[in-house]
Amino acid sequence: MLLPHPGISTVRGWADSTGTWFVVLFLVAHTVVTVFPIPRTMFTVSAGVLFGPIGILLCMLASTAAAVIAFLAVRAVDARHRSAVLARVREHRAYLPIAARLRARGWLAVGSLRLIAVAPFSLVNYASALSPVRFWPYLAATVAGLAPGTIAVVLLGDALTGESSPWLVVVSGTLMMVGIAGLLVDARMPARPVD
Repeated sequence: MLLPHPGISTVRGWADSTGTWFVVLFLVAHTVVTVFPIPRTMFTVSAGVLFGPIGILLCMLASTAAAVIAFLAVRAVDARHRSAVLARVREHRAYLPIAARLRARGWLAVGSLRLIAVAPFSLVNYASALSPVRFWPYLAATVAGLAPGTIAVVLLGDALTGESSPWLVVVSGTLMMVGIAGLLVDARMPARPVD
């Protein structure tokens, strides 16, 4: 038996009525939770439902902050403890292919892995920190790679409310195709050593 629940437009109205504190709480929760190995998709869809297109900015800020915090935290770990972090990260079956891409392509791998969520967000953060990829290229590739997918998913979440323009769904689909095209281009490019 299902419990009664409010409709999506009711939830959007509630979010609109709560004011700035809810936006700040959402940003903080999104940032803190996604530093850890917890999928960010629920936040991205929720941002579209709760905030509409402004959710794009919120998700980009929170995801970028989480990526930076995770990267810097792993880099700050001393050598003795870094081997323990590496042992833990290596337990994930996707680590070795990600690490190989990072060694072969450097920051380009970061961008391509971010375009479409082919690898867990947090795992890319940790693996990047354990690789020779430098911080500023990592940050730029993270922002560029997250943007198309984040925009697409937030706009799809917004479309669930029934209040968005049908053109936003077209934009969302187009951005998803950009992400897929980026991955295909990256897969065909010759690998370069990390700079």
